[in-house]
Amino acid sequence: MKFISKLISIPFKIIFSRTTLAILSIALQLLIIVTTYKYLNDYVTMVFGFFTIISLSVVVYILNLKQNPAYKITWIIPILVFPVFGVLIYFFIRSQPGTKEMNRKLQYNRENTAEYLKQDAVIKELLDNTDMQTSNLVTYMNNCGGFPIYTDNDVQYFPTGEDMYIDLLDELEKAKKYIFIETFILERGIMWNKILEILRDKVNQGVEVRVMYDGMGSIMLLPPNYPKTLHQMGIKCKKFAPVKPFISTAQNHRDHRKIFVIDGEVAYNGGLNIADEYINRKIKYGYWKDTAVKVRGKAVQNFTMMFLELWNVSNKNNDDYEKYITNIQYDATNIQKGFVLPYSDNPLDNVEVGRQIYIDLLNTARHYVHIITPYLILDNELLTILIYTAQRGVNVKIIMPHIPDKKFVYYLGRSFYKDLIKAGVQIYEYMPGFTHAKMFVVDDEKAVVGTVNLDYRSLYLHFECGTYIYKNSVINKIEEDYQNTLKQCELITLKNVKEYSFVKKYIGKSLRFFAPLM
Repeated sequence: MKFISKLISIPFKIIFSRTTLAILSIALQLLIIVTTYKYLNDYVTMVFGFFTIISLSVVVYILNLKQNPAYKITWIIPILVFPVFGVLIYFFIRSQPGTKEMNRKLQYNRENTAEYLKQDAVIKELLDNTDMQTSNLVTYMNNCGGFPIYTDNDVQYFPTGEDMYIDLLDELEKAKKYIFIETFILERGIMWNKILEILRDKVNQGVEVRVMYDGMGSIMLLPPNYPKTLHQMGIKCKKFAPVKPFISTAQNHRDHRKIFVIDGEVAYNGGLNIADEYINRKIKYGYWKDTAVKVRGKAVQNFTMMFLELWNVSNKNNDDYEKYITNIQYDATNIQKGFVLPYSDNPLDNVEVGRQIYIDLLNTARHYVHIITPYLILDNELLTILIYTAQRGVNVKIIMPHIPDKKFVYYLGRSFYKDLIKAGVQIYEYMPGFTHAKMFVVDDEKAVVGTVNLDYRSLYLHFECGTYIYKNSVINKIEEDYQNTLKQCELITLKNVKEYSFVKKYIGKSLRFFAPLM
């Protein structure tokens, strides 16, 4: 059955792909040109003059948008090259009612959860007295992200997917009230089968269980009616933004978050989707290096609310949010455990929270910034900031995979190596396999573990989330794991870059034009 469902889903993926849209756009453009010459030979100049004026008007409109310049260029060039269909496809994507309705509902949901996400004034004052720069970041997060920072929370770090999985199973067994699971990819196998076994037992015990997975991320992995299958087990299930061919472009805004919430007391966040490669029970690209954190305490409330906000996007009536609030007693003045700020990023509100946190970490670093990411697709600003950070004497290290999951994306990432290395950024490749972790560690004081890759899709287009950690002892364990990971890496030098094949280097540089779509 699994093989058959995959086989059936292949045509759907082809239909929904950007390649299909591109081919159709070029074909239609050629058809219009041929038709114009054949039937409107006397009016060719007038027809194409009209389309040129329309294209230039659209270009002026795009130039005045509040949008990343790279995206503007990505649209401007095809509109000028293909003035007919380029304009049509642009307005088709810009005018999606589904996307606008989703954003409207999200804003409404945020208004309803705001009362549960108020910043504790005592904690904010403690931060003001501890580090004004970090306090300023929290002010930004309060105003733009809508999430508060907390003290007195326990944070546990998992250096591998296997470690998190074992711990997760134990916590799921303890659930008494509710379990929320949100993932980009959900695939049946050893990992999901064991989780599902526990979920079914918990439903029989009266525990409320909700599962939400992305409609694109699992399009080739699950049958279309899989939510109904889980409903029959008593598990509430949603497929986020199911893909509809040519009707909606919501496939640009995927739910890339990974969240587990148990009873409002414990939450997990990191790079792990629910599939066997994430716990190395299936080997696809060598050893799969992933990381995650477990938060226990008041900060879990951020994860609870961000899950419910997205869950309720497709609901006519919202949940009773109060029902999912856990009254955890804690001491707001207890900074011995440091500070924790779980956050999410909504791509529809024009506020790039995940990107701004990374930029803040780079700009405020004094001694070192250690990064691990599966992809390296940088806009000009991030590239400039990385270079500037290294050039002002901060030790910047980036760990990338040596065995990629997407070769073209890997070649594109390598196209940035030369400029970064010349500026003093040290780039390493993880020799045992693939690094899927998304992590920053700074100065033994700050760290972020979450779902945000260093690529356009994560930074601008996807729903993402992360855990910002400040002055917590767990940061020492995160840095220790980073150093242990470095021992399994190879330092990339300019000599290595020069030795890359001409074809691969050319592919990487050529793909920069398409970087905002990758």
